[in-house]
Amino acid sequence: MKNTFPKSRAELIKLVICDVDGVLSPPRILITSSGDVLKEFNVTDGLGLQLLMSSGVDLAIISGRQSLAVKKRTRELGIKHVYQGVTDKLPIYSKLIAKLNLGDSQVAYIGDDYPDLPIMKRCGLSITVPHATDLIKTNSNYTTVRPGGNGAVREVCELIMVAQGTFGKQTGKYLR
Repeated sequence: MKNTFPKSRAELIKLVICDVDGVLSPPRILITSSGDVLKEFNVTDGLGLQLLMSSGVDLAIISGRQSLAVKKRTRELGIKHVYQGVTDKLPIYSKLIAKLNLGDSQVAYIGDDYPDLPIMKRCGLSITVPHATDLIKTNSNYTTVRPGGNGAVREVCELIMVAQGTFGKQTGKYLR
């Protein structure tokens, strides 16, 4: 597990891309008896994402699954770049960074499983969560202390803001 956050990589980040299942939500799928799929999101992750956006870092979601809950949550948070039902994530990543005129070194990706690996190997800052497999951990620059769906994204948002010198400004309004 890599727990030394690579500050020099984080200083360059202009875009953070998150997977959903296992990253923004816990690594499980809840299905009701009527067949509805439920997703759980951590509110502290949500505030972290909003603070990160407010600091000037753009956000995107690339998920292998399709979910109305993800659509609703990302709309609430103001995340504009949302791609769901994506089996091959790398082409979406390539198109998105070209659209935003960014290089790989300016992108952080938070993922937890094999479909995330191609992006994790290409982006400037690859991050995973504690439940990820050893192969994913080996190919990431940092493994969060907090679990996916339970503060991991907030941890990353704060570490990036600290590295970029924007954390105090973003949190200062709460300390008055």
